[in-house]
Amino acid sequence: MRHKICKIADIPQIGSLIAPFFGREVHVWRSGERIRAAANICLHFGGPLDCKDGAFVCQWHGAKFGMESGERLEGPAPKGSRLMFLSTRVENDALNYVWGE
Repeated sequence: MRHKICKIADIPQIGSLIAPFFGREVHVWRSGERIRAAANICLHFGGPLDCKDGAFVCQWHGAKFGMESGERLEGPAPKGSRLMFLSTRVENDALNYVWGE
């Protein structure tokens, strides 16, 4: 299965792009040479995330996750929790979700 998430040109150099994904949202961002995508959801209580100062911060209660590793940095999300990354592949000018390939 393959599903286009967004065009590479639409991803900002700093911060993230929020893209629709099967009725939900994902954050898409540049992490060094990599392009990453993760569900726009906090692992504590399901709140949406804002991209602020190099981290994702839950709008509801302030849990903070690192953009490089996705690891919880602080807040009420469980220790050791990480963002839910999508399996992606860059092809031509697009970032695609891939599964089962």
